[in-house]
Amino acid sequence: MSLINKEVSDFEVYSFQNGAFEKVSRKQILGKWSVFFFYPADFTFVCPTELEDLANKYEDFKKAGCEVYGVSCDTHFVHKAWHDASERIKKIQYPMLADPTHALARDFEVYIETDGVAERGTFVVNPEGRIVAYEVNAGNVGRNAEELFRKLQALQFVAEHGDEVCPAKWQPGAETLKPSLDLVGML
Repeated sequence: MSLINKEVSDFEVYSFQNGAFEKVSRKQILGKWSVFFFYPADFTFVCPTELEDLANKYEDFKKAGCEVYGVSCDTHFVHKAWHDASERIKKIQYPMLADPTHALARDFEVYIETDGVAERGTFVVNPEGRIVAYEVNAGNVGRNAEELFRKLQALQFVAEHGDEVCPAKWQPGAETLKPSLDLVGML
C-alpha cells in the first residue's frame, strides 16, 4: 500500500540539536516542508556518511523552507553521545529525532521488528503534514542529499504550479511538461 498522501500521525519526541534537547511534535511540522530521514542506528557505518552528506546540504534545505529531521530508534542521549564522539556527526545542525518507542518508525512503516531499528527511509512531507514522496533503501545502500534536494525542489514547484509536471532529471529553471486534460488522470 502506498504512503503517498498519508497524513503524519500526531507525535511528540525528543530531539538533539545544537547541544540541546528539545521536544518536537507534529504541530511543529505543519506549515512548512519537512524531510524525515530515517536511518538504522547511531554508531554505525553507512549512517554517518549519509548524515554528513545531508549536513553539508542542510543550508540549501533551510533556504527552500524545509526542515530536515534525522530519525533513528536511539534515544536523544545516544544522539548526543554520537555527536560528541564523531567528527562527521558534529557537523549536523538539523534536529536528530529520538524514536526509542518506535512510534515514528511504525507510522512511516519503516520499523524492522526483528532488529528494533528503522530501514533507511526518506520521506518528504508537505506543509499540510502529508507524505508526498518517499523511498526506502536496503540497509547497506547509502542515499544522496543532492538528489533528495532536487526532488524537494520539484515537489515544491509542482505544488505551486499544479498544471505542470517535472520530467526526469528536472532542475529549477528547466522546462516542465503541461499534460493535456485528457491525460491528467493517467499520471
